This record gives sequence, C-alpha cells and structure tokens, in this order.
Amino acid sequence: MADGCGAPAQAAVVAGEDTGDQVVVAGKVLAGQAPVGGAYVRLLNADGDFAGEVQASAGGDFRFYAAPGSWTVRALHRTGNGEASVRAEGPGLHQVAIAVA
Repeated sequence: MADGCGAPAQAAVVAGEDTGDQVVVAGKVLAGQAPVGGAYVRLLNADGDFAGEVQASAGGDFRFYAAPGSWTVRALHRTGNGEASVRAEGPGLHQVAIAVA
C-alpha cells in the first residue's frame, strides 16, 4: 500500500528474477548494515533530471523500471540521505545499495 505521496508499495528483489525485456534498477537503502524502511527513493537521469520516486519498503527495498542508460538513485530519510550511481545498459536487473548517513 502506498502512503500519502502516491508512491507505489515496494517488494524485495530476488536475484535471478526474470525481468523479461525490462530494465530494472533495484536495491536496498541501508544505514550501516541495517535496512532503512520508508525512505523516499528518487531516480535521476544522466542530466540529473527527476524521473521517478518510490517509497522503500519496511525492509529498505525499492525498484524502478527504467530505460537503458546511466542513473543516479537518491534516498531521502529523516535519519540521513545518500545516493549511488548505476549504469543499466540493457534489459535485466541492475542492483544498487544506497547508504544513508
């Protein structure tokens, strides 16, 4: 279930998950080794423009369906912020962990 921001609910990503012909940018928001639930996770294109936002699950999981290319994934949470880059050249699961501090 989504909260008031309209972001879709997120589920854990399973390694080896069949993504068909989709480019999936997915991962987990972490503080140290602990998952950070409820963080807002934004997807930014190579120019830094906003492409989408989801709210991480209670386990810190998030996923975006994107086009091939270079992406920045930014997490915003009351305990801290962080970002990571990922290059998703083609279909498949492209995983990234975001550390917030």
